[in-house]
Amino acid sequence: MAAAAILIPVMSSQSHALPDEFGAPASTAAGRIGGVPWHCYAVAFGAACSPIGSIWDISWHLSVGRDTFWTPAHLMVYLGGGVPGLICGWLVLKNTFWPDPVEESATVRLWGFRGPIGAWVVIWGAFTMLLSGPFDNWWHNAYGLDVQIISPPHVVLALGTYAIGIGALIFVISWQNRAPPGNYLAANLLVIFASGILLAELSIFTTEYTYPNAQHGGRFYEVCCRSLPLYLIVAARVSKIKWGATWASLIYLTIRMAMVWILPLFPSEPKLAPIYNAITHMAPPPFPMLLFVPAVGIDLLMQARGEKRGFWRDTRLALVLGGAFFVLLLAVQWPFSEFLLSEPSRNAFFAGNQMWGYPDHIGAWCTRFWDKGSDLLGLKSAAAAILYGALQSRIALWFGNWLAEVKR
Repeated sequence: MAAAAILIPVMSSQSHALPDEFGAPASTAAGRIGGVPWHCYAVAFGAACSPIGSIWDISWHLSVGRDTFWTPAHLMVYLGGGVPGLICGWLVLKNTFWPDPVEESATVRLWGFRGPIGAWVVIWGAFTMLLSGPFDNWWHNAYGLDVQIISPPHVVLALGTYAIGIGALIFVISWQNRAPPGNYLAANLLVIFASGILLAELSIFTTEYTYPNAQHGGRFYEVCCRSLPLYLIVAARVSKIKWGATWASLIYLTIRMAMVWILPLFPSEPKLAPIYNAITHMAPPPFPMLLFVPAVGIDLLMQARGEKRGFWRDTRLALVLGGAFFVLLLAVQWPFSEFLLSEPSRNAFFAGNQMWGYPDHIGAWCTRFWDKGSDLLGLKSAAAAILYGALQSRIALWFGNWLAEVKR
């Protein structure tokens, strides 16, 4: 992620508006789907494999254990890096050695090669993911099963998958910003899809703090407010159609709900001792947060106050967005978490109390709120959550402003 953050400012100076003859796509229609190049679809949908594979991999660890590196879940994760990485590598080689004048104008030069900014970020992410594979294999051989989701090799993997998601977003936005009006819809849908993928990825690495059992605690709201508003606000700012944040939240919701419903359909058998919970199927993830509620609030605020831009205007807007995100998240998740811990949620749709794996001692703790004495949501934690939300919103507005100008 740090390297990706370095790449973006370095190349941003070359991302100003292009001359008119470079604003339209190449004249040939070959290889295009609905006016958008096939590689935009391939990179965006390839990047979606990473969050799907990561959720699957967590379930695999909880249901089977770590039996081999070559699990289907691992292959899905690395497919999410390999497909976008290979496509972007091919684009760099093509623009370097067999350039098309129109396409070449929408690239930047790095180490003697030419490629779109997003392609460079994707390539960096793909290499980082490849490095994380042997590291993760060695880590498990040395230390066994992960106790937590966030282990050192998983952090390296997260940097790679996150960079690929950001690169895919920049990649499709640069096309949207250069596309003629007739192609805005298809390109914009890809932008919203890429934003939803990044939201799904962020949600995975907050899993340990966002179980339903933790959603009455101050830490839950602090963690959510300092991470989740980012790509909702980016989607709202760069979208050329209304309700960008809402649609991005629905992409996140669709991915997470699909995994909740699909994974338990497959049988599993634990292969590592000790086994405290004799699970016979793949464990589903917790039911996703109802982020479409704060997303609707973000869209309404952006439609009302987000048209004009400027440092102080965006700063004031960020304060409002941070507060609105916290209030709306609290309003929906506080009662919904109570429902998820109750008996009526224990069905195939909500999968209440079904996310526990074979290493877990099943007991009363599974259906009650945790640390109610030490982690109560109070004025201090609420103020911290709103401040985190405002800072994250300000970053999102800045990043969205930059993305709106990217044409390379």
